[in-house]
Amino acid sequence: MYDTTSLDAEAAFRRYEAIRPRLPTAEFPPMSARAETLAALAGQYDAFVLDAFGVLNVGEQAIAGAPGRIADLRAAGKAVLVLTNAASYTRETAAARYRALGFDFTVDEIVSSRDVAAAHLDRIAPRVQWAAIAAEGDTFEDIAADVSDLLADDGLWETAGGFLFLSSIRWSAALQDRLAGALAARPRPLVIANPDLVAPRDTGLSVEPGFWGHAIQDQTGQPPFFFGKPFPDAFRMVRDRLKPADLKRVAMVGDTLHTDILGGRAAGLGTVLVTAHGLFAGLDVADFVTRSGIVPDVAVTTT
Repeated sequence: MYDTTSLDAEAAFRRYEAIRPRLPTAEFPPMSARAETLAALAGQYDAFVLDAFGVLNVGEQAIAGAPGRIADLRAAGKAVLVLTNAASYTRETAAARYRALGFDFTVDEIVSSRDVAAAHLDRIAPRVQWAAIAAEGDTFEDIAADVSDLLADDGLWETAGGFLFLSSIRWSAALQDRLAGALAARPRPLVIANPDLVAPRDTGLSVEPGFWGHAIQDQTGQPPFFFGKPFPDAFRMVRDRLKPADLKRVAMVGDTLHTDILGGRAAGLGTVLVTAHGLFAGLDVADFVTRSGIVPDVAVTTT
């Protein structure tokens, strides 16, 4: 059940299709328009909501030409916003990382699934201590709740009022089994702040919190709370930030069908799939589109 060693784009796609009933639903166009880059779409959209991995960067490297493309869109009067499922660092840290890659996004131009999840913690379980599954050294001052590192305090497995999954970098099958056991013994909320199953890195695909969250649901029958693409709360935060006059004039740009494109269409946005980077790099994207029925409005080769 936890074999992550053979996870490639095909395996990730099949897993996304297996959990499809848990995802939002949407209607799609019969076919996609084609363009080389986002530059060709500047007349079609007033705002561009950009995934990070596979659109702006792959791992720790900016995609060639992407910083200049975003600067050109901004110069043309287009609003730009990053909508990222990377939940292991704050928006301030994310902005600094993007600046190091050559982008000029401000903190207010970043919507993070971390922030979306944090905004709902008190509603889900008021005034409880949350045990965070996070990267080593992660701090939680930006989250308006009582949050502590699960792997730094063994007692939290039993005493925490809920679990907040931010990063899978230190996670393992053994810890997953322990979490399933803790939830079976005493059901508590599990919040997944990154619904991605995988993410493109320099060396391949990394396994993300969404993979483990859906596995917990399979094991225990307890649905976690998912925040981030493709789920609606993230897109509501985008709408609140942009306040668009026409949602169809806002483009969700991403590399993944089941998160970026499905989520964008479900939210009423236009959708653009980047095909040369990210999850489907080097593959026949049309085959995945046909098999899933998730059809972007436009497919571009690169950002």
